[in-house]
Parts: sequence; C-alpha cells; structure tokens
Amino acid sequence: MDSESARMSSAAEARYRIDYPNSKPRVVKVVALDAASEHVVKRVAERQWQRATFFTWPLAPLASAPGGEGWSMQAWLGDLAGRTKALVEEVASADLVVMVSSAGTSPQAAAVIGEACAVRKVMTMALIIGSEERSNDELSKTLATLRPYASMLVIASGDEYIEEMLSALRA
Repeated sequence: MDSESARMSSAAEARYRIDYPNSKPRVVKVVALDAASEHVVKRVAERQWQRATFFTWPLAPLASAPGGEGWSMQAWLGDLAGRTKALVEEVASADLVVMVSSAGTSPQAAAVIGEACAVRKVMTMALIIGSEERSNDELSKTLATLRPYASMLVIASGDEYIEEMLSALRA
C-alpha cells in the first residue's frame, strides 16, 4: 500500500494541483504619522517593494484640504514625491495600512486613518519606533492613542523591524 505522500505525488493526483502561488503580494500603504517616523519611512521606501506605497501625514494643514464637518473622510496624504493624495482613495485600494509613529507622540492622524480603514474594512497595523529613547509614560501615551485604531500594534525593537515586517507581508 502506498503512503499518502506517494499517492499525492502520482500523475493521477497531479491534475488536482494548483499551479500558481496561493497568494498574491498585498497592497500595503505605509503612513508616517510624525516627523521622526517620516525619516524612517522615507529610508525604508528606498528599497525595492512589490506593492507597497509610502506616504506622510501632513504635519501642517494642506491648502487644498477641506475642513469642517466630515473632515476625517476628506483627509489627505502626501506621497514621497510631494503630491497630495486622497486618504479614502488610497485606503480603498489597500489590503493593509501600516501606520508608523515615534514613541512619545500622540498622533491624532491615527483616528482619521483608522476611521477610513474601518469604513472600507481594511486591516490596520501600527508600528511604534524609538521606544528605547523614551520613558514608559511617553510610550504609554502613544500606545493609548494608537490602540483603538490598529488591529495589530507593535513596539518595534529597531527601525529595521519595519523592513522585515513588510518583507514578511510580501509588500
């Protein structure tokens, strides 16, 4: 009697095999939420990625960004070339949105991005960098701000963690 492995390797069973990869690269949008994380995100963006796009959250209001009621759904991102992109459109084309923040900040942008992702049912992840240089109280402040808006929240041990995480996600 043939083993299960031997039977599965037979020509008769080969017709049931799927001859293409079981998953495609994810469309990942990476957003730097503050000035310190912007430097890290720009450095990570220099690598070759399959389907990752990198953005910054405007630290100052954009002249073309509308305000008033419903502003969170009309928010804007900046790509690394300096162009303005609509947050909702970028989220709509994403499988995953990664927010990068430095420890000790209170990134209100996480609420806006998290709201846009929730509406589109896009998974969110937050990475906190620079925690080794900050106190536990400062780190707790950042954790408390990001926690409600991230499906996965990681305190990165170093900036290289972001590259490793994106590689593991096949971005």
